[in-house]
Amino acid sequence: MNRTTRISGTSGTSRMALFGAMVLLAVTSASVAAADDGPGPLGVTAVAAETRQSVRVGALFDADRGSVPDAGHYCTASVVHSPQGNLLVTAAHCVDGDPSDLVFAPGYRDGRAPYGLWQVGERFLPDGWTEGQDEDSDVAFALVADEGGKRIEDVVGANRFAPGTATGATAVTVTGYPDSGEVPISCSDRPSAHSPTQQRIGCPGFTGGTSGSPWVNGDHEVVGVLGGHEQGGSTADVSYSVVLGTEAAELYRDAVGGG
Repeated sequence: MNRTTRISGTSGTSRMALFGAMVLLAVTSASVAAADDGPGPLGVTAVAAETRQSVRVGALFDADRGSVPDAGHYCTASVVHSPQGNLLVTAAHCVDGDPSDLVFAPGYRDGRAPYGLWQVGERFLPDGWTEGQDEDSDVAFALVADEGGKRIEDVVGANRFAPGTATGATAVTVTGYPDSGEVPISCSDRPSAHSPTQQRIGCPGFTGGTSGSPWVNGDHEVVGVLGGHEQGGSTADVSYSVVLGTEAAELYRDAVGGG
């Protein structure tokens, strides 16, 4: 059985400058999605509309609590369902640094955190990552503290975490926060296999800061998390995720049990 590393407190990490400057978001050619894959078109990146689903995704900041942080955001995370209603999923490389003040701003836009700032606490990382930074283990969970007597899931809702979903079974929507911008971007496409343990997706504009972005299918299930191979990819046009299998399922159970 896979062991899990639990890290108490909050986490800081250096900003992940994984890609070059953000590419132009308007794409002139793309295929149109089939009816069961969502509204389409596929492979086009644009500013994400503010919807009940998109506000479950937010930016991570190294900052003090109380107001919108002055420091820039550096990674993306999203709310996933748990019995305690307090769970985030992101990439392991986003939350594996030394403890510091780390807050999550769901639905963050243009310097505003309309759904509050949530203090990140205990984190759960697979030993494959903590012991060797294995790219096949680049996924993590974190708990957030309640605010004003409310759980984060009560405020913005949550997607379901769905390990074991076949790569490319349907198109997915990837939503994340480039660290060069102040609004989330979104793109839908059908993932393909990069290897037995890694999946990839072709979506332009996913530059540094989008690590941790959820890959959400039409059933509101998280079936990937941007990271993995080359900590998410070395170009802005192709992004990667660990194939969420047994290790990810065990990590989720540990995180839920620890909540």
